[in-house]
Order: sequence, then C-alpha cells, then structure tokens
Amino acid sequence: MNIKIFFLTGIILFSTTSYADHDKGHVDVVVDTLTPRAAAGQVKFNENCAACHGFNGQGTKIGPPLIHDIYNPGHHDNGSFTRAVLKGVQQHHWQYGNMPPQPQVGFSEMANIMAFVREVQEQNGIYRKEHKM
Repeated sequence: MNIKIFFLTGIILFSTTSYADHDKGHVDVVVDTLTPRAAAGQVKFNENCAACHGFNGQGTKIGPPLIHDIYNPGHHDNGSFTRAVLKGVQQHHWQYGNMPPQPQVGFSEMANIMAFVREVQEQNGIYRKEHKM
C-alpha cells in the first residue's frame, strides 16, 4: 500500500510541475505549519483530491487550483465544497468539465480537508471577500 501511495505522489508531483502554465489553472502554493486538523486534511486531500486538483490544491491539467481567489470563503463557502463532494458540481468557472461526486470521502475527512484548504488559502493571501454578482 505504501508503494502505491509513493508512486501516486510521484505521478501527481510530475504532472503538476509539468503543466505549470496551462491556462493559468496552476498556482504556486506555499504550505507552512498547519494545525493538526489541517495536517490530517492535507493527507486526505492529497489521497482523494490531488489527482485532479493538484498536490496541495495547486491545480493540474485536468482540475482547477483550490488555492485560488475564486474559492475564497466569500464566493465559495464551506457548504459549496461539501455539496461538490457529496453531489458533484457543474463546470462554471473553469473549462475542466463537471466534477463527479466523491462518495469515498466521509464527513470527518471533508471537515479536515476544508480546514486544510482554508488554512493554506490564508497562508497564500486568500481571505474572505464579499461576493458581488
């Protein structure tokens, strides 16, 4: 099992660094010290979400970066992330296609993943902004 995780991590790292300039869908992400909850969320994010959203949420050729101002809490609150995981989401900001539901991610894992995403967003200067339509 550890060998599979090792190879998956290598593939993810290669794919995210190889496509760094794809339509500005990739961002450079800095991850500093995390709370224990967010650190647990980082592990679950990289196991369940990184194949599309990139290692630490930096984006890939097939999925958008989540460490991006579009996903600030004023525009996409935690409920929108939860609904996306539970029900999937129709493409609306990026040209990657629809996101399917992720039934393998449990509620406590989702909470930890959200803690991770929000902490890393703040570490990268992304804060709540009032959404204006």
